[in-house]
Amino acid sequence: MRQIGILTSGGDASGMNAAIRAVVRAAASVGIRSWGIRNGFDGLMRGDFQRLGPRSVAHILQRGGTILGTTRAPAIETEEGRARAAEQVAATNLDGLVIIGGEGTLRAGQMLYEEHGCRIAAIPATIDNDIAATDTCIGFDTAVNAAVEAMDRIRDTAESSGRVFFVEVMGRTRGLIALYAGLSGGADAIVIPEEHEDMGHLCRRLISAHRGGKRSLLVVVAEGDRAGGAFSVAEQVQQRLNGRLQVDYRVTVLGHLQRGGVPTAADRILGTVLGAAAVECLNDGLDHHMVSEVGNTPVFTPINEVLAVTKELPADLMHLLHTVGQA
Repeated sequence: MRQIGILTSGGDASGMNAAIRAVVRAAASVGIRSWGIRNGFDGLMRGDFQRLGPRSVAHILQRGGTILGTTRAPAIETEEGRARAAEQVAATNLDGLVIIGGEGTLRAGQMLYEEHGCRIAAIPATIDNDIAATDTCIGFDTAVNAAVEAMDRIRDTAESSGRVFFVEVMGRTRGLIALYAGLSGGADAIVIPEEHEDMGHLCRRLISAHRGGKRSLLVVVAEGDRAGGAFSVAEQVQQRLNGRLQVDYRVTVLGHLQRGGVPTAADRILGTVLGAAAVECLNDGLDHHMVSEVGNTPVFTPINEVLAVTKELPADLMHLLHTVGQA
């Protein structure tokens, strides 16, 4: 193993820079050169590389986003695009790739391995935290903390004005951010894609809480819920209540506020652990594995096995959703 390439792909996640830094420095410690690939798989297909050394990744640990940039690259989903990417890997004499991203990133890496024999070490980084075979993905903790901080602020103004706030958090297909942020932010109701929320039941809960003396109410909605986003849920609730709850309604969409910002200590540590483990993975001859952390221990799982499994919501937190997490 003489030199490797590093790329970040898909949506950015705070903690990606910690992983880049750890890969470069762990590689340098065993005599492996690192090349940063700009703008994800798009840069890989175009050969947009830059040399990275220990000093070039100094002072990036605390920065959100990714210094390498990231784009959605539909062309990598085609045979022609993957062939161009493999040609660039060969032309630069890269002995392996460290790819940092979510499910789409892992799928592209697996296909590069299957079709062209590219050696891949994948690091799970997505705020949705929807990758199997890992306790947590890079960026999730920072995203949840950003959502909770925003909810705390909203709760203050909701309590002052006596309003019902519907707060939309990210999560197109999974409700992990909504679940964690809702429970830790003391939401009165949490609406997630994995569990259909009956609008009639939700309305009854809100009425009961308000009549029980709660001046303000806070409902967290995952953007991908089957009932729609926060605007849709709020509209359905207002129509069903039809004046039975004499309060004002407001909707706040947190959007990309959750994606950026200074990474938490947890995401910095996770990125550092997984970055170093990715170098170990490639150096030990594991050619198409994802490195992750399970029970505070780095583990290596074949990427195809990771992609074959759907990550389940934590059963203990789902139990709390129906007990503690109610208005």
